Amino acid sequence: MKGRSAIVTGAGRGLGEVIALRLLERGARVAIWDRDAAAARDTADRLSDIGPTHACGVDVTSEEDVATALASTRQSLGEVSILVCNAGIPGPNKPVWDVTPAEWERVMAVNVTGALLCCQAVIPEMKARGYGRIVNIASVAGKEPGPQIAAYAASKAALISLTKTIGRELATSGVTANCIAPGAIRTRIFDDWPEPYVQELLNKIPMNRFGTPEELADLVAFVASRQASFSTGAVFDMSGGRSDY
Repeated sequence: MKGRSAIVTGAGRGLGEVIALRLLERGARVAIWDRDAAAARDTADRLSDIGPTHACGVDVTSEEDVATALASTRQSLGEVSILVCNAGIPGPNKPVWDVTPAEWERVMAVNVTGALLCCQAVIPEMKARGYGRIVNIASVAGKEPGPQIAAYAASKAALISLTKTIGRELATSGVTANCIAPGAIRTRIFDDWPEPYVQELLNKIPMNRFGTPEELADLVAFVASRQASFSTGAVFDMSGGRSDY
């Protein structure tokens, strides 16, 4: 990845920050995009000792914000070769009949439309150069939905489908689009879920442990690399044996 520029959305903290760190360690220049501009700047500053970074406060559901952030990123780091769509929200934890339209629409806006807008923004330049890597962070819930997370599961299923479509549309362009479907990786997102539900998630994992952010970052780094040249429209499972497809 040396000399290539990457965008990681939702990288102000949590999984996104660890992914950004790993890409920097592999030689990429990394733009830290996050709705929390202060968190993005803080993370970019802390990681700048490892490699070139750039911070952008951006709401991925806003086409204008995405366009402005991309222009700023290009000016600072050069043309973008790698996009990691990591920004996402968990949504409500309640039965589907209690989910409000506003809750549903917010989850879809961030988890699906946000990824769409980011992909639409970078694809033209990637196609023009004949090279690009798009990695969308989905979830095992998009393949095997559970109770009480209807909006989240549906959004991740939609993201998987979107990624497959993009991958096939770009199959001969030199640009790949893949997604990773992690199982439970304990981060602050779990703070929004009841502890009994978290324990239930653990019980579903044959390896009897949660994944680590570093394991996810390593897989992202591979899928975003030149080495992953014959995979597109694919779903890379990372669920500790939970998912069988």
